[in-house]
Amino acid sequence: MIPTVSVPGSKGLRSSFLVIGLGVFALLLLLTGCGEKKRAKTTLPPPPTISAPEARKTPPAEPEESNPEGVDANGKAIWSQVGIASWYGPPYHNRRGANGEIFDTNAMTAAHKTLPMNSIVRVTNIKTQKSAIVRITDRGPFIGDRIIDLSLAAAKELDVWRPGTARVRVDVLEAPAPIETGGRWCVQVGAFTKQNEAIDLKEKLLRRYSTSKVIEFAGPTGYWVRIRPAADDKARAEEISRFISVEEGGVFLVRLD
Repeated sequence: MIPTVSVPGSKGLRSSFLVIGLGVFALLLLLTGCGEKKRAKTTLPPPPTISAPEARKTPPAEPEESNPEGVDANGKAIWSQVGIASWYGPPYHNRRGANGEIFDTNAMTAAHKTLPMNSIVRVTNIKTQKSAIVRITDRGPFIGDRIIDLSLAAAKELDVWRPGTARVRVDVLEAPAPIETGGRWCVQVGAFTKQNEAIDLKEKLLRRYSTSKVIEFAGPTGYWVRIRPAADDKARAEEISRFISVEEGGVFLVRLD
């Protein structure tokens, strides 16, 4: 017979074991939780703001090609002339014109020998009756009896481009200075194909017109001689032009301003 051994205070011991067991279980749970990876906090960007759609911008209206100067195309003429029109482009395009501006053959401009610079004129093709408004920005044409040289744009508008020349009516609508009186004038002679011919003429004219300024210069189409009388007087320029004759080129009375 095996004797039983009684342990004094066994009740208290069991309670102690129970407390210890619960503590170990809680510690295991805590250690297990610490072993898990912490989830990174994700910061979401705010939703984009939606702006109201921009109103479509209406492109500016293109200027009326036949009247870029904004004058009354049907206005009363203050001076008129009828004759042959031609047109010019290369090699004059992007060169400086007589009024100081760079010539643009795609602008509505023209060259005239005697009208005040920057005059506004209406040019009408007599055959087709097409009209266009142009501004005088250059001097010419210096060929025969032609009265006006149109830019390429103006020539296309007036049906002069393809035929090259046409009979037109030139009506001045606005002029910054009197047309018939005043102004600064000269006589232009040429164009010569050889420079020495222009120089020879210059020397002869210097001896004949000692009080005038005579220059020789090269242009896109040849060599020219220009005589400027004292004070750029128109009457004196007209007188000089009547006494000059050349076999090559022509003699032209030209207004400088």
